[in-house]
Amino acid sequence: MKELRMPKRIKKEYIAPWEKAFDRVLTPLEAFIHRQTTSGILLMLCAVLAILLANGPWKEAYQHVLHLPFTIGVPGFELSKSLHHWINDGLMALFFFVVGLELKREILVGELADFRQALFPIFAAIGGMVVPVIVYMALNPGGAAFDGWGIPMATDIAFALGTLALLGARIPKNLLTFLVALAIIDDLGAVTVIALFYTASLNTMALVLAGGAVILLAALNLGGIRKPLPYVLIGVVLWIAMLKSGVHATLAGVILAFTIPMRPKYDPVRFMEQINSMVSHIRQAYKNEENIIKNDELRARIRALGKGVQLVQAPAQTLERNMHLPVAYLVIPIFALANAGIPVDWASLGSVITHPVSLGIAAGLFFGKLIGITGFAWVAVKMGVAALPDGLNFRHIVGVGFMGGIGFTMSIFIAELGFAGDPQNLLMAKTGILVASILAGISGFVWLYFTSEKPAVGEDAPEAFEPH
Repeated sequence: MKELRMPKRIKKEYIAPWEKAFDRVLTPLEAFIHRQTTSGILLMLCAVLAILLANGPWKEAYQHVLHLPFTIGVPGFELSKSLHHWINDGLMALFFFVVGLELKREILVGELADFRQALFPIFAAIGGMVVPVIVYMALNPGGAAFDGWGIPMATDIAFALGTLALLGARIPKNLLTFLVALAIIDDLGAVTVIALFYTASLNTMALVLAGGAVILLAALNLGGIRKPLPYVLIGVVLWIAMLKSGVHATLAGVILAFTIPMRPKYDPVRFMEQINSMVSHIRQAYKNEENIIKNDELRARIRALGKGVQLVQAPAQTLERNMHLPVAYLVIPIFALANAGIPVDWASLGSVITHPVSLGIAAGLFFGKLIGITGFAWVAVKMGVAALPDGLNFRHIVGVGFMGGIGFTMSIFIAELGFAGDPQNLLMAKTGILVASILAGISGFVWLYFTSEKPAVGEDAPEAFEPH
């Protein structure tokens, strides 16, 4: 009778998180998509929570907290606004700062750097902005409701990428890249519309101060200043000047982003020489004492290596990476909590949904985006102006056309501007945004799920991103 032997336990090697970080290499685009997909899921949860708060037993407390006055500054120079205003004018300036950094990167070195390659998402994005506006104006040709025409222009990149990423390997990587490029062009259009058409009466002195701040920021860039602190300090002055000027203060974030240096002080040969020299010193220090806690020289060398690697990178890209986490996981969820809380009266829900403002926004986002994105992209390809990206077909583009109707963050932001003194139309606008975003997200997911081929077992699946 054979003796039963217990299998030997295999000793597993512990790999610390910092060690895994050296093995995990993501391109800027991949890292951006990973953060946005996770942010989109968090955003959905916050939107649902806001609706529950606005319609549950805490609705009065919810409104009370949003309207609490909050003052910063010193006696003689104070800024006092409600918490809701601080979120929309202050925190969202950080969101627009990251949007500006994304725009600058994409234009200089990203998907929009090659003009020929960029033409396809540019045409699709233009269609996705123009057609929704036409749909809205057709239903709201005049009166106070007309001020909401810019609301259905916007696409929420976090929500859209989060929904798209749920499809996993069913969709090719290029489809995510196309959606990112389209949404960033969309953001540029929304920022331009806010600056040109959603501006109150202008304060000339404040505009002069803002102009001076921009000149100083440009001088810092041209002078080779790469430390972020001077840009941040002047950026605060720019934000205050914009706040007082009548132009929406959040645009200060975009302007500041475009002045941050993008070009790294990077000499590849000298960098490699310094790295090799530093690694040699680290090896020698390690021989003297293996325990890094006891070895001051080893610890100092490793810290210097990390600092040098950080300094060799472009300041704009470093700031974009560092700011993405707090903006994606804190600023945007707080904005959703403060702005997505829509009181629902079930008795009058039918009349709310069929109101011209709600209907115009919902139709503009759902049908306008689909027709505009798909139609303009098809025309661009048929005319030979642009080419369909490799690995994509027009079934994929239709799916993105649906996803483009997820307006949420930027749409709600524009609604707050367009209907600032009109709570009734603001309620209708937010209702239309939520209805369209839900329908567009579900429709896009279902469409792509059933029209995209799932890779067979054993075959090379198209590279796809999962939430991270």
